[in-house]
Amino acid sequence: MRFPLLCGLLALYVSGMACATGDIPKPEKPIPHIALLLPLNSPSMGPSAQSVYQGFQAGASVQASDLPIRVYSNFNESSSVVTAYRSAIANGAVAVVGPLTRDGIHQLVEEKNIPVPTLTLNVIEGLVPPQMYFFGMAIDGEARQIAKLARQQGFKQAIVIYTKDAISQRLQFTFEDKWTHSGGSVLREIEYNSDTSVLAEITAAPDTMVFFATDSKQTRTIHSYLPNNLACYGTSQLFIGNTEKLLNFDLNDIRFVDMPWLMQADQAGVMTYPHAYPPLATDQERLYALGVDAYRLINILIANQTKTAMPLAGVTGNIRLNGRTFVRDALPALFVQGHAQAADAPVATGAQMFPNQFKSASQVEAASTVSLTTKP
Repeated sequence: MRFPLLCGLLALYVSGMACATGDIPKPEKPIPHIALLLPLNSPSMGPSAQSVYQGFQAGASVQASDLPIRVYSNFNESSSVVTAYRSAIANGAVAVVGPLTRDGIHQLVEEKNIPVPTLTLNVIEGLVPPQMYFFGMAIDGEARQIAKLARQQGFKQAIVIYTKDAISQRLQFTFEDKWTHSGGSVLREIEYNSDTSVLAEITAAPDTMVFFATDSKQTRTIHSYLPNNLACYGTSQLFIGNTEKLLNFDLNDIRFVDMPWLMQADQAGVMTYPHAYPPLATDQERLYALGVDAYRLINILIANQTKTAMPLAGVTGNIRLNGRTFVRDALPALFVQGHAQAADAPVATGAQMFPNQFKSASQVEAASTVSLTTKP
């Protein structure tokens, strides 16, 4: 199902958005509404905020509410979130969704006065005011889920490959913490800095797995140097879209986790919601899906139904409430013949793009050259 009018509706709606400036305007008549705090005007955060907004509207198009949605967009996530929040409350907001960044959330936490259900779109740790809840796409949770999944599948030892990148090292720490606390042992930690010689001594063992705390490009290179029969796992950052079949081919047999929105597009729970048209980039699709589920969750909070509505089968994953955080358990997935799919899905015939004997995209390219130049 497509949503061709979504972008046009977005443009119309944005033109009438509330502006949160330095002073809190006194409304002539506060109107009950759901406030959406998104930095749509930010040069750096704007595209991500737009994707969340589109998804939020898609959720509203399916699950109608008597409350209108009002967007507060003219603020700085690093300095003026509290001003935007106060403006929303003064204008009659009965619930607030946002902000999008951890910096913005920390500002609200310091404000302490949170009079209505407030669903932030990121996750932080520590004490929080009453009525504040967290929901986001923190990749740390995926690292924990992979550690749990690999232990359930019988692996006892892990080789962790990471880089100097801050996100990579955060994934490494989170995975190892969950892995060791669940009884696993870390066999090796390998820092990869484009020197493939550090991979030379890696061997396969029945009880050993590899965790990639690396991005898609790095993992494609690393994977080609590893034994074929070595179990490999990673996070959603490995998946950049099923239109990139040649690149995905280098990731064959790697297990990871990602959203039903991307892995189960033909499932009823996903098809219910309109998609952006034209389709968004994969990272933006994830934010769109975040918006869909954020709309569902804020309505659960407004209705005070967290005890009866949880867990929730969301388009971002299976969602449960742990304290004040809505935890998202992503869907186990697998790369098969250049195609990423749910781990329990049958292999699609169309996904078998290349013969099984080819391990990497470079080998496929070489074979293609031979087939074009060799005479019958």
